[in-house]
Order: sequence, then structure tokens, then C-alpha cells
Amino acid sequence: MASKQKTVIVTGASQGIGAGLVQSFLDRGYNVVANSRNIKKADTFIESDHLALVDGSIGESAVASKVVETAIQKFGSIDALVNNAGIFFTNPFTDYTAKDFKALSSTNLEGFLYVTQGAVKQMLAQKSGGSVVSITASLVVNPIAGIAASVPMITKGGLEAVTRSLASEYAKEKIRFNAVAPGVVDTPLHKNNPKHFLKTLSPMGTISDVKDIVEAVVYLTEARQERGRCCTWTAVRTQENGKRQGLAAGQRGAPAAEARHRTHASAYSVRRLCRGCKDGQSAVPQRYASCRRTRAKVRRPSRERTGCERR
Repeated sequence: MASKQKTVIVTGASQGIGAGLVQSFLDRGYNVVANSRNIKKADTFIESDHLALVDGSIGESAVASKVVETAIQKFGSIDALVNNAGIFFTNPFTDYTAKDFKALSSTNLEGFLYVTQGAVKQMLAQKSGGSVVSITASLVVNPIAGIAASVPMITKGGLEAVTRSLASEYAKEKIRFNAVAPGVVDTPLHKNNPKHFLKTLSPMGTISDVKDIVEAVVYLTEARQERGRCCTWTAVRTQENGKRQGLAAGQRGAPAAEARHRTHASAYSVRRLCRGCKDGQSAVPQRYASCRRTRAKVRRPSRERTGCERR
């Protein structure tokens, strides 16, 4: 890290992924402003010289303004924002009520809008770039039969759309926007859901840890060339012969046909399924550039192309 201590805002920070993010950023030497509805009463964290706690619903513009003002007044800058606050519940599509939709929109959309506007204004004033990472859901692009989450996905899908738009809008100002879309994660959000059922939603029959998502968010926060990515995190199966076999979320059996077009995973048992490109680069390594979308950017001699490319 640079000699100047950076400041990050984390919403939905009292438990689960949010709490993991706060601790990880503190361990990496950041100043942190942590927000949730009752974060001070939760006793998860104690305020210090490098940690400020702000109570309140981030879907309220006054609370969002207070979070931004706290970062500026106490630490003097805003270098990164993680929009982690969100709510999720399932119902048949025809059973969702106006009250349900208002609650989802308030936390998932307004909870993004107001604090992100404030953070971006400060980043523009600082003229030193910045990072905004939002937490969405893998169900946006990989719906699962039996999980009736169509209306919550309106809000989560909206976050992915605005992430790509803002990544383009603020690219020249070096403010980067990315999103991480987890599947099932072992957090208090699922405390009332049977573990054996949750495992059936994963190709590997396992549940992700908070650490898996935290590492993805920290990477996107600090990777200066990553922008406009919406990364879905799913499992990787290890076959008996030791080779790794990717499975798209919600699928069982053979790997997805397009898996060979996607970025390979890190050492952790997850696969980044990222859509979008770095500046001037392909979204996938050259040796995996076999889909039509990538061909325009990465050209190889015909004798080296795969059968997919020749078609």
C-alpha cells in the first residue's frame, strides 16, 4: 500500500460478509467507516482511531450523508466503498407486495444510490481515483428452479447494470466500479435455513465461507486495472484424476459449455466468472480466447485456433 493511509466505507457491517470486510481492511492498515442499522449495539466492533461506527439505515439519504461526512471529518478522505448492505427473501412472484418491494428497493437500491453518490463526489474532489465494489447475487444470472427470488433479483440485477454504466462513466477519473455476486455463503442471513438444503444449491455440495467473498472484494478494491466486472463466485470440482472441472451455478453434472471461455480460478476453490474487460485487454487469458466476443480482441494464427474458433 501507499504511505498515505486509505479510507474505506463498508455498509451492512455488523455481521457476516460486512463484518469480515471491516476486520480485513483494518488488518491491511485502512481507516474504516462501518455502517449498519444498529452497529454500535451489536458490539461486533469498538470505535478506535482507525474505525468509526455509524448507526442507521443506509437507504435513508440522511444516514448516507452522515456516513460520508464521518469519513471526511475523521479520516480526511474516501478511497473505497463497499456496498454490502442488502436484504433478501423469497416468495412466489405473485405474492410479493408493495411493502416487500419498497423494503427491497430501500435497502438494495437506495442503500447503493445515496452513499455512492456522496463517495464519488469526494473521490472526484480528491482527484486520486477510487474504488466502489457492490455485493449482488449469483441468482441474477444463474436462477435456480425452486428458489422464488424474481423480485429481489430486480434490485440485485439493477446493481450489476449500474456497475457497468458507472465503470464507463468514471473510467477517465480512475474511479473503478466492480461487483461480486456470491452464491450461498455461511452467514447469519441463512441461520434459519437447513444446511443440508443449502448445500444442494451448490455444484460441489458445499457452502462458501465469508473469507472467500472478503478476499474477492479486497482484490477488486486494490486491483487498479479492474473495472466494470460483475464476478460470480461458484465452486470448482476436483475429478479423480486431479484435474479441475468448472460448474456454472445451478448446474449439475458436466461443466457448462462456455466454461472454457471464462477466467480460471485462483488457489481457492472458487471460479471467477467475470463479464467485462480491463482497459485494452481481453476479459480472459489469450489461451482461452475461443468465443466470438473475444476473437475481435485476441487473434491467433489459424493453425493455433480451437475448433470453436474455426466454426
